[in-house]
Amino acid sequence: MRYIIILICCLGLVSCNSTSKEKRDTAETKQPNHTKAMESKIAFADNPVIAHRGAWKAKGFPKNSIAALKEAINLKCTGSEFDVRMTSDEVLIVTHDGDFGGLVIDSTTYDELAKHKLPNGETLPTLRDFIKAGMTNNATTGLVCEIKPSKIEGRNKLMAEKAVALVKELKAEAYVSYYISFSYEIIKRIKEINGDAKVLYLDGSKTPQELKNDNITGLDYLVWKLKQKPEWITEAKKLDLKLNAWTANKQEDIDWLLAQDFDYITTDEPELAFERLKVVSN
Repeated sequence: MRYIIILICCLGLVSCNSTSKEKRDTAETKQPNHTKAMESKIAFADNPVIAHRGAWKAKGFPKNSIAALKEAINLKCTGSEFDVRMTSDEVLIVTHDGDFGGLVIDSTTYDELAKHKLPNGETLPTLRDFIKAGMTNNATTGLVCEIKPSKIEGRNKLMAEKAVALVKELKAEAYVSYYISFSYEIIKRIKEINGDAKVLYLDGSKTPQELKNDNITGLDYLVWKLKQKPEWITEAKKLDLKLNAWTANKQEDIDWLLAQDFDYITTDEPELAFERLKVVSN
């Protein structure tokens, strides 16, 4: 009788282990689908309009504010561009100039900078808070993250590394459509860290072939530079590079870029760009 009881107990343990393994296997099998579901929350809008520092101008929002980002999302721009710098205590923040509130960003802590509000009362946004805002109620608008170069040795690579790490931590990879920079060091470092990241160069000093050789996704140059070198547009298309131009605020420039079939148009006038796009489409 004792042996029968022992045998029953053993069979019970085997059954429990088998059930636990099935649960683990099921969870592991479902995990990729869960990840895919998270990523499918955003599908970038089918238009070329990228709001430069957000859609700030028409409604008088501060540039690089969360309000301007939300307006770009409301307009369903395919992208909303913003600028990233790093404080002395290595906090990534969203702002354009090298100083804020009369303080030099590279040599000032975030707490000191944040004492100065944006004109609409917003607190100076950290990149963390900005990305979270861009992931909220957003199914159309990619985050176009411009990392501003620093003159302090070593900070460019550190900013690139911290930005990519933060995006990964927040599981925001699907929301960041492009990283862009005037620093070739920064965008090359981003590609080294994350080969799947899409990066565009802003400076205008590299030929399409040079960009292709370095595995850069595309070019994002001043409109007038591209007008001076139309052969670069043809070459970029042959090399399957993405084409963007900044900052196209005049109707004639927007129309020219649409006629050249650019992938993206970065503008302070997204409403105008949508109007011109509608005219061209008709």
